[in-house]
Amino acid sequence: MLARRTILAAPALLALPAAAQPATLRIIVPAPPGGPTDILARVVGERMAATLSRPVVIDNRAGAGGVIGTEAAARSAADGNTLVLGHNQTHASNQWMMPRLPYHVRDSFVAVARLASVHHCLVVPGSSPFATLADLIAAGRQRELAYASSQAGSASHVISETLVRRNGMRAMHVPYNGAAPAATATVAGQVDFYTSTFPTVAGLLREGRLRGLAVGAPARLPDFPAIPTAAEAGQPEPFVDAWFGLFAPAGTPAAAVAALAEAALAALREEAAAERLRNAGFTLTPQGPAEFAAFQESEIARWQEMIRLTGVRLES
Repeated sequence: MLARRTILAAPALLALPAAAQPATLRIIVPAPPGGPTDILARVVGERMAATLSRPVVIDNRAGAGGVIGTEAAARSAADGNTLVLGHNQTHASNQWMMPRLPYHVRDSFVAVARLASVHHCLVVPGSSPFATLADLIAAGRQRELAYASSQAGSASHVISETLVRRNGMRAMHVPYNGAAPAATATVAGQVDFYTSTFPTVAGLLREGRLRGLAVGAPARLPDFPAIPTAAEAGQPEPFVDAWFGLFAPAGTPAAAVAALAEAALAALREEAAAERLRNAGFTLTPQGPAEFAAFQESEIARWQEMIRLTGVRLES
């Protein structure tokens, strides 16, 4: 239990008798400890504990493409004491890939606050003959390639498959059990390419063990000026960002949602917390409930089109 749940308590609470302490806020993370989603939850949760003067528990519930943790959140009491750190798969694409999804990506939740995003980057082995994305596409039209993903149904899978379908390529999908194994397989040349969240492959790019052919950023990244943007490479649409935000169970009182949103957004305004997240590879994208809900609607439509094109389906 200690490995799955971590309590982040505001210091002032430690002196209060148990009966006087406010209710604990639980943030469900539908991912294992140590990954980007978990890091984001812990940094934001720590600051929310201080702002709200209440304990915050990080509850890691990984598995099934985020379904296990997200379903647990959907079934929780709508009392302002439970949040889930959702992302583009749990709250946009899953419903199009899983016909028996045990929650609804929109109707089971209320949007609280959008927090951050990370760019995707298409990489090839450092020894690859492909110097540009155009080279890779041309080769995929001539022969069958192989591409890695962090898991079936992940953004890395759908983005790569969208690229393949839109460009008339032939490529075999090779799913791995996580982003790090997929990156390792790409370094080893077991696959021809991999579309990864940028923080996962940044170190390998610096070492020359991987080569970046396109990054889904609005401009070239200052630390990696040799990697063209997806738009510069002629393929802007598939390379959507991975995004992260907090959701509460549907029916959570509006006043509670507003207070939780303000505490979460205050965390992003705190410079030390913001710097920690930027150093972890996140781009901060603060949005309150209404703006975040509108953004989610646009993402549901975007992922519906990508899933329709690729035909990716998962068991739920």
